[in-house]
Amino acid sequence: MLGGKGSSWKAARARLPASRQVWHMLRNIRTWLAVGLLTVIILLYRSMGSAAGEMQRFYCWGPSHSPMRMTPNENAEWHRHLQTPVIFNPHKPIEINDTSIEHVNLNKIKSTPDAVKNKERILILTPLRDASYYLPQHFDLLSQLTYPHDLIDLGFLVGDCTDDTMATLAMELERIQGNEEIAFRSALIVEKDFGITLSQDVEERHSFEAQGPRRKAMGKARNYLLATALKPEHSWVYWRDVDIKDSPAEIIEDFVAHDRDILVPNIWFHRYQEDNGKMVDIEGRFDYNSWQESPEGLKLAASLDKDVILAEGYKQYPTKRNHMCLTGDWRKDKDEEVPLDGIGGVNIIVKADVHRSGINFPCYSFENQAETEGFAKMAKRAGYGVWGLPNYVVWHIDTKEKPGNSG
Repeated sequence: MLGGKGSSWKAARARLPASRQVWHMLRNIRTWLAVGLLTVIILLYRSMGSAAGEMQRFYCWGPSHSPMRMTPNENAEWHRHLQTPVIFNPHKPIEINDTSIEHVNLNKIKSTPDAVKNKERILILTPLRDASYYLPQHFDLLSQLTYPHDLIDLGFLVGDCTDDTMATLAMELERIQGNEEIAFRSALIVEKDFGITLSQDVEERHSFEAQGPRRKAMGKARNYLLATALKPEHSWVYWRDVDIKDSPAEIIEDFVAHDRDILVPNIWFHRYQEDNGKMVDIEGRFDYNSWQESPEGLKLAASLDKDVILAEGYKQYPTKRNHMCLTGDWRKDKDEEVPLDGIGGVNIIVKADVHRSGINFPCYSFENQAETEGFAKMAKRAGYGVWGLPNYVVWHIDTKEKPGNSG
């Protein structure tokens, strides 16, 4: 037993066996404090050594003396490693999740000669009035177009009809769109009446007195159809009348290859009549609305009231303009071009941006012209080019209202 006078804990501990001393030391809190302190010192030393190594790795290149004392070669060697990143736009992207807000980037929409390669969308527009008789053939010709149908959208305006145009159109569209091999990307029918009471009888429709009101109404119909059907994705607009009798299947590719703002073909017709007991095919001239201006035409327009519509091809207004339909030959170079001042509406290909710029079909007198001829005048006033192909013929039906226009 330990104790008594002159005894001490240190003396008693000195007499303990070695194993007991070790066990006692391990239980002593000061021992653990000493171990912890030693561990901290070792970790700090190692971390400082690692940081020193990293500093040497990333910062200690080049000469060991001041940059002021570097030679030009040493300076260039030093700065070759110092390409500091530059952030020009430090802002984070803005995310708009409101579904009522849309974004359209028209910078990506181009109208190029390589329309097929660039997969440019085509919008084919056709105004219709009492056209049920012509619709089956119209769709037969459309189905033969070689431009990829998945890049073509169709648009129709049906107005002031007294026949079965709407029903026939719906059935023809169902026939075409139901066939995957010839179906188009989409089809849109716009119904709008303008209160037109003029009959479709040839003599009344093409009479001189009817031209002003008729052209104004047709311009309005085209504008309604254009405003409703044109989408941001469209690169070209192809205006095609329903009463075309025949045209090349490659007409879209042929026309966009010219890369013109506005381009029209020559419009003729076939007239078959008996001559000495044999049927003869007469190639007649149809569209007198595609013309080049003349001094006489400009003088006549200057003498008219600004609201008068100058109807071309009538004896009441002798303009002496150069009509494209009286020139050209489909047997010659089909790519020959001529500049025009007025155009007809049977077949027009337009770069979509021309329409987006506000060039439409005046339903009023614009420089004494309306509808397609006013469209050409307006386009030229805005600096766009209007061109015709005198040797590229699209065949219209023979309306037989002008016996003297066969050649």
